[in-house]
Amino acid sequence: MAQINQLTKGNISSQLVKLAIPVILTSFVQMSYNLVDMAILGSLGSEIVSGVGTAFYIVWVGRSIIFFTKLGGEVNIAQSIGRDNLPDALKYIRNATTTALLLSSVYAFFIYLMAPDIIGLFGIENPKINEASVKYLSIVAIGMPFSYTNLSFTGTYNGIGNTKIPLLVTSIGLGINLVLDPCLILGWGPFPKWGVAGAAYATVISQMIVFVTFLLILYFKQPFKTRLYFLPLHKFHFDLQYLNRIFKIGGPLSLQSLFLAFVTMVMAKIVINAAHGDGRPISVQSIGAQIEALSWMTASGFATALGTFTGQNYGAENWERIRKGFFTALKLGIGFGIVATYLFIFHGDFIFGLFISPEESEIYNLGVVYLLILSISQAFMCLEIISSGAFNGIGRSVPVAITSVSINVARIPLALLFTGSLAWALPEFSSYIPQELVPITGVWWSYNITSILKGVILFIGFLLILKKRPK
Repeated sequence: MAQINQLTKGNISSQLVKLAIPVILTSFVQMSYNLVDMAILGSLGSEIVSGVGTAFYIVWVGRSIIFFTKLGGEVNIAQSIGRDNLPDALKYIRNATTTALLLSSVYAFFIYLMAPDIIGLFGIENPKINEASVKYLSIVAIGMPFSYTNLSFTGTYNGIGNTKIPLLVTSIGLGINLVLDPCLILGWGPFPKWGVAGAAYATVISQMIVFVTFLLILYFKQPFKTRLYFLPLHKFHFDLQYLNRIFKIGGPLSLQSLFLAFVTMVMAKIVINAAHGDGRPISVQSIGAQIEALSWMTASGFATALGTFTGQNYGAENWERIRKGFFTALKLGIGFGIVATYLFIFHGDFIFGLFISPEESEIYNLGVVYLLILSISQAFMCLEIISSGAFNGIGRSVPVAITSVSINVARIPLALLFTGSLAWALPEFSSYIPQELVPITGVWWSYNITSILKGVILFIGFLLILKKRPK
């Protein structure tokens, strides 16, 4: 029987760590799907990696659209448990997961039909990159209903404070993916060499198995002592009261993620323009973002733990524990950001070399520069993410969304400014890249500035909320 973890009493540090570690590991397991694909596809050339990296942006858009069911369900479930209202928690689970499955199916059907047209919007001139991107996206679309609904299942268990179940299930999926990737991509054993299509099929199969495993666990090991979740379909109906609350909290955060996805796609277009139509630098940005997850996924783990912790204590009206939990999570999360800064500065060449061969010197060196630049903002990014988790836990996601969306959109004019008229003022990194590639780094400097701004603003914002509450 999966147990509900009550967080309104007990040692705060140990509770946050116990909650966060499985979430962090789950995030890294999920990220590993992409990293494994990238690492193996890297042996086929940077153009293939660029194609898959371009397709990831479209996958990210869909994930952002469905994300409100995870976040909204997660917070409402936690608050319901804090109020000791299990029937409400159960209704949030049913409405969130069912909505995720329906919306993701619609999105997947659209992407499957329109993949060539969507990829064409990036304006990449290399036909090999475009072909790889369309092929990967068309196949991955088949698995979107499973992978996106798995997010909602994860939110269910995060909300009840049982973060070990998502870790177990996603680890099973990763194990399957690790076996299938080299077989289907490189043609090991009796399997054909499918290349980029093999990476897509491996991802789809593993996500389907994760989906089925979640369903089996929900049925046989319900977190609540009931199987009402599996009422006959003809008796199920959406409850607008619960859907409204899910969207009220999760909607702004989903919109925030969606805007970030669109902004990142625009930034990718700016990179391509700065590279005069060469799509290979997209592989740098795609791989670099995966590597950067070392810090932001760790911070997200603590933010999720803090959101669940804060949600339960908010439901119990225990502000002193909310205050202590916030500062405890900050200390832990920012510490990992500092570690990431060290690794990116002093070991960035080794880390990036795991994905792109140093023999492709131009792209490899550009990747090292990416990590050097982004190292500056790692601690601030952690500050932003953990502060967002605190806001989410008390159900105030709108300030987070407004701050994030407005500053993320500001990345576009900043990137245009740095890649254009102010390119001469950027550090040249002459030992790594030639001067003509310096304008590309302007995009990454805009990332730095905006990450620092978001971290400072959200941190101060939550401090003001705490100040208004009695100690």
